[in-house]
Amino acid sequence: MSDLLLVRHGETAWSATGRHTGRTDVPLTPRGVEEAISLAPFFRDRRPALVLTSPLRRAVATAELAGLTGGEADPDLYEWDYGGYEGVTTAEIRRGHPGWSLWTDGVPPGDAEHPGESAAQVGARADRVLARVAEVLRADRGDAVLVAHSHLLRVLTARYLGLPPEQGRLFLLRTGTFSRLSTEHGLPVIAGWNTSP
Repeated sequence: MSDLLLVRHGETAWSATGRHTGRTDVPLTPRGVEEAISLAPFFRDRRPALVLTSPLRRAVATAELAGLTGGEADPDLYEWDYGGYEGVTTAEIRRGHPGWSLWTDGVPPGDAEHPGESAAQVGARADRVLARVAEVLRADRGDAVLVAHSHLLRVLTARYLGLPPEQGRLFLLRTGTFSRLSTEHGLPVIAGWNTSP
């Protein structure tokens, strides 16, 4: 069976400062552009059977700069909708809610564009993506590549491994990196994590 490759987009001004960046469409920083370009050698000789990206420009630009052409935008790959915490850092949130964790406490609703999501809702989107790529992976005609966001990819990894969405907290994911989900003896495994070229 082919592998599932996960690419977190390059750095943005918000990711660099720890601001929760869900649906806000911020561009890559110059460093983020460099991170995305640095992925190109890894993908140069690969011919993925499927490339899916988040519709947000930081993911689309990362895919293009990494040489992953022909990608298709999939709305299920949007980042976690942080609701009322969009653009806010964890430190700021904890001033009013000591010990707050996205994974266990969730987010309050925001405005119409940021209604917020629970871990279960993000997990349902991740499950739809995994169902979509499963047939491609079983056909073994090449890897599938997903270019998206930290929290979404962490939840997707948890679901791939058969864990609840909240266990995505275990998988720290840095900007401009790729990770490999594979199988061993028919069971899902992490074959590589937070790899930088």
